[in-house]
Amino acid sequence: MSQSKSLSTALLCAFALLGPATACSAADGTPAASRPAADSSGTAPGTTSTATRTATGTAPGAAPGATGGHTPGAAAGTRCHTSQLRASVGRNNPGAGQENFPLVLTNSSSRTCTLYGFPGAAFLDGAGRQVGPDPKRTSGQAPTTVELAPGQSAWAGLTFSNPEISEASTAIPDWLLITPPDEQDPLKVHWTAGKVPVAGNASSVFLTVFSAGRGA
Repeated sequence: MSQSKSLSTALLCAFALLGPATACSAADGTPAASRPAADSSGTAPGTTSTATRTATGTAPGAAPGATGGHTPGAAAGTRCHTSQLRASVGRNNPGAGQENFPLVLTNSSSRTCTLYGFPGAAFLDGAGRQVGPDPKRTSGQAPTTVELAPGQSAWAGLTFSNPEISEASTAIPDWLLITPPDEQDPLKVHWTAGKVPVAGNASSVFLTVFSAGRGA
């Protein structure tokens, strides 16, 4: 390319910065206008950032805001992962018109790990469809780090108003998904405790933070 032609191309590209994009070529010969530009997150159009995939790929039972990032209060690298845990639902402890079930996670691995915060949860029918909305977090609770040596357990409460009293619409789920704090993969447990409220008056189901023990 002659020196005068190179100079002309450079001038055209410089003027393009002041107006609509032109097909100016980059050093590798690719037209600049055809290259995807990174957005403010640094992700080019047509690609998906890790944060977006996590936010949009959350499985049923992973409560919003329960996952992702460093968990305050939990030592780095000690968090209990789903693959290290076994889940169960304890016996109902009713009172004051409420049904109260402990959701128990037991460390089935050979190393000590920690839980911090709320579980995620969701009810499913026999076909795997979600029954009712996700349970909500009980407000005003301060999580603490629960250390689980191999074989030890922690529990979080699942509570709702007795449907016979609240007159909420009910369903009988087949399964309960329980997701450990900051995890994406749930554990699946048979739900054998009968009706749960899914719509109408006082239909909300609530979760508490994890505490040491089995809740009995």
